[in-house]
Amino acid sequence: MLLSMKHLPYLLLTSAALLFVRHWLPILQARLPGRAPATERGQRILFVSLSNIGDAVLTTPCLEALHRRYPTAVIDVVVDPRSQAIFAACPYLGQRIVLDKKTGWRGRLALIRRLRQQRYDLAVDLRSDWLLYCIRARHKLAKLSSRAGRELHSAEKHAAALRPLGMTTTPETRLWLAPAHRQYAERKLAAWAEWRILALGPGANFAGKIWPVEYYLALVKQLADSFDGVLLLGSQQDAELAALFTRDCPLPVINACGECDLLGTAALLEHAGLFVGNDSGLGHIASAVGTPTMTVFGPGFPARYRPWGPSAGWLQSQDGSMRGLTPDEVVHYIRHKWPWVRP
Repeated sequence: MLLSMKHLPYLLLTSAALLFVRHWLPILQARLPGRAPATERGQRILFVSLSNIGDAVLTTPCLEALHRRYPTAVIDVVVDPRSQAIFAACPYLGQRIVLDKKTGWRGRLALIRRLRQQRYDLAVDLRSDWLLYCIRARHKLAKLSSRAGRELHSAEKHAAALRPLGMTTTPETRLWLAPAHRQYAERKLAAWAEWRILALGPGANFAGKIWPVEYYLALVKQLADSFDGVLLLGSQQDAELAALFTRDCPLPVINACGECDLLGTAALLEHAGLFVGNDSGLGHIASAVGTPTMTVFGPGFPARYRPWGPSAGWLQSQDGSMRGLTPDEVVHYIRHKWPWVRP
């Protein structure tokens, strides 16, 4: 039976009402103030983190804020294969549940089946737009929309998901290390135990983010009076850059590129007096362990994605290219922000 045009407004109104009930009402109910779960023992929280290393580190302030609010709760975390090691030593986590994007819809269905075996008191999803509809949780908090969070740093945007719980501050990023990681770093740097170490991260995930090797060499020459040795960090893909740098570096070099995992790298960074690197996960790791961190940007959006915390500094070139940011500019910034780096 065909409907006349006069029925069209009623159909549109009905469709809009159904959309509100099915899509927006659960979110609004989950975000109502005063609906925070009690802090009783046995509480179970689900926390969905992000995939890239730097992005995952920037979710740790939100995770840490949850733990401070609910210190006796066990928190299960959904992670990505690339960044799951970041959470490996966190003492208050329950399960680390891996969601690999490469597994497609089959992997998503398997994730849903696994999560539905547990009924959560609170679920916080910083990654997807769909998972909260598929799990069992008394209270659900979704990520802030891109529009609502466009003026915020990424760490602030993630933490803002907790505002319905009355939480309005953003802690610093955090990494958790096991004794084995620190023992590895001590063995690796045993000969440099009393040295002032400058750590460098010469690589990045694509060439357009890499500061030229000759710029790093010029930087080290100007900072040589403040440091005794250079520690190179990165993946095995950075081996060629590391070799070029080591050949002409005026200071002794330890090349650890590709030699350790994420938490081993974090433990090495704890021994550095300063880290200088490109826009990559290394800068976020350095900042998360409290090492003064200088990130050089060409392309990108440092106002949103720079390392988070008071020990982090950054500069971006005027033209958006890596060559557009000179070693002199970076050295001047470093000496201004950290006066102990003397001329």
